[in-house]
Amino acid sequence: MPAWTCKPHAELTTAELYAILRLRSEVFVVEQHCVFLDMDDKDLQGQTEHLMAWKDGALLAYCRLLEPALNDGRAIIGRVITAPAARGTGLGHELMRRAKQEAQRLWPDQPVYLGAQARLKNYYGGHGFVPVTDEYMEDGIPHVGMLLQEAA
Repeated sequence: MPAWTCKPHAELTTAELYAILRLRSEVFVVEQHCVFLDMDDKDLQGQTEHLMAWKDGALLAYCRLLEPALNDGRAIIGRVITAPAARGTGLGHELMRRAKQEAQRLWPDQPVYLGAQARLKNYYGGHGFVPVTDEYMEDGIPHVGMLLQEAA
């Protein structure tokens, strides 16, 4: 069972930040072949929080939570990722459950939004998100904007 933690950016250790950026690069840049600037300044903005699952010193799952005040009044769940070694274990579903809970804890009664890869629309739909945009291209991958329609 992994250990979960959610921290504001100011409390991340150097090792935690390195593990986050390494995992994001491993999956988004290398595995998914997306050449983009992952370090977009949002990791250190405002009240950004980082939700992480750790086991034996390895980061197995991660997402970032962006505050509504800097995002048109919507909390944003982003950079959702499960390490390749942890896929198929249900950890991604637990990550989404916890991300919704943390967003509600941090910013009660605020809408929760995510930009989903279009191929994962049903996955996020299973967690209460519904499409609110047409498909759009982001970093060469079709995406769709989705809004949470149920309480976390």
